[in-house]
Amino acid sequence: MTIGHGFHAAMTAQPGRGDDLVAALLDAPSLPNDDCRVFLVGRSAGDPDTVHVTEGWVSQEAHARFFATEQAQTFAAALQPLLAGQPRYADEIPVGGKAAL
Repeated sequence: MTIGHGFHAAMTAQPGRGDDLVAALLDAPSLPNDDCRVFLVGRSAGDPDTVHVTEGWVSQEAHARFFATEQAQTFAAALQPLLAGQPRYADEIPVGGKAAL
């Protein structure tokens, strides 16, 4: 599995909307995209309205191509009412691990 581009996003949901934000993210249109190799949603143990997403894409170009689609833009717009402020991003390329859910 080759991942050439990735990031970690931390988001704060509107008070009491953390479950809604998690549900929306778990239905993200990037999940079935073959160029999206990692899409992991998590949340803070101490604050259920703090949600984290780690994404890994085959390339920055593949991510940009996907994000430019109407489907991705519609999804991003639908998240806005759930958010309290802007997401915070950090450069991160997933390199391995395990997730057993």
